[in-house]
Amino acid sequence: MAKTFSIRRLEVVRGSPAVAEFKERWPALFCEAEIKEEFRRITTIPLEHRFLSKLDFYTPKLIAFMKTKGGCMGTKLRPLLSKLSQNLSIEARRDAVIRALILYLGEKEGDLFDNCWDNCSDVTLHVIKVLVIDGADGEDPVDASIILEGMEMLPGCRNIANVCLLLMGLVYALNLAYPKTLRYTFEVFQKRFLELDGIKLSPKVHTLKVRLLS
Repeated sequence: MAKTFSIRRLEVVRGSPAVAEFKERWPALFCEAEIKEEFRRITTIPLEHRFLSKLDFYTPKLIAFMKTKGGCMGTKLRPLLSKLSQNLSIEARRDAVIRALILYLGEKEGDLFDNCWDNCSDVTLHVIKVLVIDGADGEDPVDASIILEGMEMLPGCRNIANVCLLLMGLVYALNLAYPKTLRYTFEVFQKRFLELDGIKLSPKVHTLKVRLLS
């Protein structure tokens, strides 16, 4: 895969192939290990370590200033903040923080996560989505996967943060546009958690950066 990297990048940048077409030509790319390696080839950055370490580093401040929100925003955040006050696993804590961050940025969880009790979602309806199959108790998911252009890939993930970072890896590998309804969420993923192209920020994400670094 390293030897054919330049060929793939030329195909992606010049041809903008459909995901199905690209997956047929380069099936080996669509596994967790190769997504991380492809991201490193493109950016020189270790995808998993950078994303998770920055998410964990910012978590205390994110929780602190989310707790100060009142009004409609505070009402939306309250169930997730209440969950974060419990003795959660690190995976469940990361999941709750990411979901709370989406709400804090004025966007909708449902635009990124499609939660269902069993494998009942029509994946063909989605361009970019994380499919989450909840357990019977409604707590930690029993399965999570990525949907791109109506194709489900990487099933079997139980770690929502890991699914999100792999989604970012695929976005870079395939040169995909961020969903317009989640532009701030993906901007934070890219410019704060992965620290890529972090000089030019939208006003909303700039404000978030100032609060995180204060």
